[in-house]
Amino acid sequence: MTEPSTQQPRRSPLPPTDTDSGGRSTVPLDSTAQLLTRITAQLGTQLSLVSRNGTRRPMHRTRPSDTLRPSAVPRPSDTLRPSDTPRPSPAEAAPPTLLVVAHGSRDPQALRTVLALLDRVRDLRPGLDVRLGHIELNQPLLPDTLDGLRGSDAVLVPLLLGRGHHVKHDLPAAAAAAPSVRTRIAAPLGPHPLLVEALYGRLVEAGWDPADEGGRRAAVVLAAAGSRDPDSAQDTRRTARMLAERLGGVPVVPAYASAATPTVPAALRALAARGRHRTFVASYFTAPGRFASAAASAAPRTAAVPLGAHPAMARLLLHRYDQALSATAPSEMVSLLASA
Repeated sequence: MTEPSTQQPRRSPLPPTDTDSGGRSTVPLDSTAQLLTRITAQLGTQLSLVSRNGTRRPMHRTRPSDTLRPSAVPRPSDTLRPSDTPRPSPAEAAPPTLLVVAHGSRDPQALRTVLALLDRVRDLRPGLDVRLGHIELNQPLLPDTLDGLRGSDAVLVPLLLGRGHHVKHDLPAAAAAAPSVRTRIAAPLGPHPLLVEALYGRLVEAGWDPADEGGRRAAVVLAAAGSRDPDSAQDTRRTARMLAERLGGVPVVPAYASAATPTVPAALRALAARGRHRTFVASYFTAPGRFASAAASAAPRTAAVPLGAHPAMARLLLHRYDQALSATAPSEMVSLLASA
């Protein structure tokens, strides 16, 4: 009788295998899990050598000991299932429409100018739905644009330069008449430093020389449409002061084409009486129209063109849009319209 060997059987580095009915080896489920765990660990090691911009990190930045520690191997419970993957909310996928509200004009150049401005806005923020609505005189009218946004969110950004009847009454009335659209109303464009930059740029295009800044003969008339609303006149005066600072202290006198005084010719005469003979007219209009043409005809030299599609105007429209979105409470919206 042979003595049983005391030598222990040699252990295989792999778990024992089973055989199927055909005699072929099969790997048990627990071995499959181990293999997947090893593959996951190796992939994690390789990916750790790649930076976010796709370049390979130097080897010294990765400690080999970190890739071999058992704790570095992810457990199945630590991984995200497909259903756990974060998905963008509807608000992130589709931000509210930016609805630019223009006044409207019979001048055919006005609509072309506004459309060019909207194209600049779209270039600055691709993917944002940007639409146009007019208060009067041009298509599409504001109620028609709102009708095409039923069930959607929209921010009404007035292409208007100050607080007045249109901002305080016409826009809220149009929004109330479209209850199927969830609307917010942004503040008017002015006063704002971006608006001053657009005015300055148009003056330079018209021949303003920075050497005139601080000169005793130079002056600027800020020609605006005019309004009977005292808040509108206050906004225009504030813009005039900001433009004067931008011009290095050159006098800037607000003047109006209607509803307020002084008129543009009267302001030019007053400046000439003070020895300010090198005067320019800055067109405080968003687009060409009857009032802008009347102001330009009174200028002693070439008047600046309306603000139009100046790059600063596109940035300002987006700023007012973002500002309205950040003001979530109704009281904040009232504050925006009151103080701009």
